[in-house]
Amino acid sequence: MLVSDLTYVQSVILGVVEGLTEFLPVSSTGHLTIAEKMLGLQVDDPAVTAYTAIIQLGAIVATLIYFRRDIVRLAAAWFGGLTRAEARSHPDHQLAWAVIAGSLPVALMGFTLRHVIAGPLRSLWVVAGALILWSAVMWLAETRHAKLTRDGLERGESTVTLRDGLVIGLVQCLSLVPGVSRSGATISAGLFRGIDRVTATRLSFFLAIPALTAAGLFELATTDLSALGAGQMIVGIVVAFVVAYASIAWLLKFVAGNRLTAFVLYRVALGAGLIAALGAGWITAT
Repeated sequence: MLVSDLTYVQSVILGVVEGLTEFLPVSSTGHLTIAEKMLGLQVDDPAVTAYTAIIQLGAIVATLIYFRRDIVRLAAAWFGGLTRAEARSHPDHQLAWAVIAGSLPVALMGFTLRHVIAGPLRSLWVVAGALILWSAVMWLAETRHAKLTRDGLERGESTVTLRDGLVIGLVQCLSLVPGVSRSGATISAGLFRGIDRVTATRLSFFLAIPALTAAGLFELATTDLSALGAGQMIVGIVVAFVVAYASIAWLLKFVAGNRLTAFVLYRVALGAGLIAALGAGWITAT
């Protein structure tokens, strides 16, 4: 199919789903796959896959604007550490290296497995299973984090190390499976590492910038844009930007005083509902 076959209503719906779920630990790819299926689209169609990857750029722009001061601060600290030895011990320099190290694994894995991700993994059976299974990991992460907090071992942003970034980045690779959730994977990994929930969430946002930017730009560079409807693309990107910006602000406020339990329950319910619908034949997996 051609993405230009999309109606503007469908473009708005996909933009809302992308912006709302990109940074919540519920899996944007999983929700987009479900939404595409409900809209009557072929979920493993290359044009549809490219469209959903490109509208992620709207969410990325929202992240760049929301965290612009942090990005400038970390960039200055990183470049400063390249030329001044004393700057290398600054927490911001270490945090910048953590983001860089954490971004490399998913970039390499995503490029290597891009055909598998866009093909066989784009199945609602995969989404349903991943939603439920990763919910267990998130619950364990919160349980582990609660114990570390009671023991006074919780760490803040100034303690994030290169090793933290690398470990979280490796776990982020699992989010290439639709239904796992990139933010769910990175936040959970941060909690397992003893990082406080707000810092883990902020780090998840920082890691999203290179990962999603690379994915979106790759699709732009390798996709026949003549097959994409310009108006629909613009609508999807703009809607994703607006909704994602609001989603970022809400999530940071939410995690400051709440555990991830609500997201765990939602994921399990959605996954179970998908399995029931697929088993009953109400919807097909692709």
